[in-house]
Formats: sequence, C-alpha cells, structure tokens
Amino acid sequence: MKAVVFEQFGQPPTLQGVPDPTPSPEGVVVKVEATGLCRSDWHGWMGHDPDIVLPHVPGHELAGTIVAVGSQVRRWRAGQRVTVPFVAGCGHCRECAGGNQQVCEQQFQPGFTAWGSFAEFVALDFADANLVELPETLDSATAASLGCRFATSFRAVVDQGRVRAGDWVAVHGCGGVGLSAIMIASAVGANVVAIDLTDEKLDFARQLGAVATINAARTEDVVAAVRDLTGGGAQVSLDALGHPVTSANSIGNLRRRGRHVQVGLMLGDHARPPIPMDRVIAYELEILGSHGMQAFRYQAMFDMIAAGKLMPQKLIGSRIGLEEAPEALMRMDRFDGIGISVVTRF
Repeated sequence: MKAVVFEQFGQPPTLQGVPDPTPSPEGVVVKVEATGLCRSDWHGWMGHDPDIVLPHVPGHELAGTIVAVGSQVRRWRAGQRVTVPFVAGCGHCRECAGGNQQVCEQQFQPGFTAWGSFAEFVALDFADANLVELPETLDSATAASLGCRFATSFRAVVDQGRVRAGDWVAVHGCGGVGLSAIMIASAVGANVVAIDLTDEKLDFARQLGAVATINAARTEDVVAAVRDLTGGGAQVSLDALGHPVTSANSIGNLRRRGRHVQVGLMLGDHARPPIPMDRVIAYELEILGSHGMQAFRYQAMFDMIAAGKLMPQKLIGSRIGLEEAPEALMRMDRFDGIGISVVTRF
C-alpha cells in the first residue's frame, strides 16, 4: 500500500510503498477513505511523543470501511463504515471498565502508539471497545474531521467544561480545536468570545457562533478585554492552542469559581507552564484537562449533527491527496488557512 512515512524526527516525510497491515486478534483493518491533518501529527513528527517508534506512519483522524477482522472480534464485520477515537482504550483496565477509555492505562493511539491513517489501509486494535459505526448520512471527510479536534472539543465543552446555556465561554485559539469548540458551545446556548491573532479566523469564528472576538495581536491585555466583554470574566475558558501564553490568559480571564479546560497539547518546551496557583485557590477555580472522547459518547454528537445543531462540515478548509500530505504536515506549525485539511484522495 501507499503510505506517508518519516524515518527521522523533523526530517521530510515521503510517500512510500509499504506492506499492507493485518489485523491483530482483537483488531480490524480499515480501508481509509479520509484522514484529517492535525497539529498533534506535527508534534509527533517533531519527536514530542515518546510512544512513536521510527520509521512511522502518522495520522489519527480517520474514516473508512472495514476490510479484515481479527479472530476475537465479535461486534464488527467487513463492509461496515467506521471511525475511531484518537485515544482508544484497551477494554480491559480499570479506567476502561469505568467508562473512561480516554485515559486508558494501556491506550492504543493510531498514528502514535501504532502506524496511522496517512495510508491506504490502517490496522486498529481493540475494535470491540472502540470502533464507532458511521451514520449513512455522514460523508467520510466530515467523519474523519470528527476524530480528534471535534470530538475532543465536544467532550471539553459538554463533559469537562459543563457549559450551560447563558454561560460566557472564552476560546483561546481559532484553529480546528478552537473553531469546533466555538460551534459546540454556541449550539448549547453559551455566549462565546473567540481570541486569535488574525482577523480572518476571527471573522470565521463569528460565522460559527462567536458573539464577540478579540485580536490578541492588537490587544495589550487579553485578560482584561475578556473580563470587560463578559462583565467580570468567563464561566468557562478553553486553551485550544496549547501555549503558555494562551493557557495563562485562559486561567486569568475566569470569574470566581470558573473552569479552565486545557485542550491544546502542551508538549516539548511548553510541557510544564507556570500556573497562577494563588488565583486558583482564591477564586476556587477548576483546572481540567481534556484528552479525546469515549466511543460511546459519539452518539450524542451524531444526534446534534443529525438535528442540524452542529455542522462540522463547515470546518473543512481543504481536501487534498495523500501525495500532498507530507508538505501539509510540515506546515502545521504555521497555522496557515482556515479550517481543517482532510486527505480524501489515495
């Protein structure tokens, strides 16, 4: 099969011919119909993820059709259209038993712990615990775009952030995660303030439901600006980028007893940012992480999509071929363009 492979961290990936995968006893092989490009893939390529063993095929946002099934798989058969959370649980540990597959003790992550979906085929382990059947009405490109950014944002807003109608929600960073969070928070009735460095992305954020925007490149004090717009601070604030500045601003712009949700990855030199613990204590703030979403929670998201309350297809910025993926992956640190790039031609 054809696959995008990198053999050294930070060195240009190439399109190569590699052996087709075979399913593990608990796994399946999926023919990839679409796969998204995510900044997490860029972090992996840069060497920020210790799980990656070289040579490696990236890619973790995917949709496709099952073509082979392992001997111990009971719930799935060839021909079914599926996707999978980017954090998949083993199905056997304590966290999985408690319904928290997103923090599984032995988690499987396509594109990180195993070869991923920048390929014609991908092997997915622990199929019975993790695969999600796709509605017939959901096209593969949109389904692939759900896998990391949209699903992660759904859990960050709805489950972790516990956003309610009427809440003020600040979203720092209007990339794929941030734009997804803006759409979802708006859909549940929140008032969203979007913060980014470019007017182009902020204009798009308004189209997705933001009621106010702040250009951080032209604003001397982002925290003060958010607190002014919200009448004292946001009830919920998300760092959707993953940077010490956006994380600090997100915590700083909360009102008393507010909730900060860290969604953007903090890796490499940014892995351990300072936290204003004096404010956390005095304001009784909650600091929450959000790491993917369990397979069983996808139905709630699908129901909102079917009802027209969520329209993730609006977030697809470009559809490209697999041969274009290496260059697109290397450009992920530039934050170019609006929306999500999805590989749809193999």
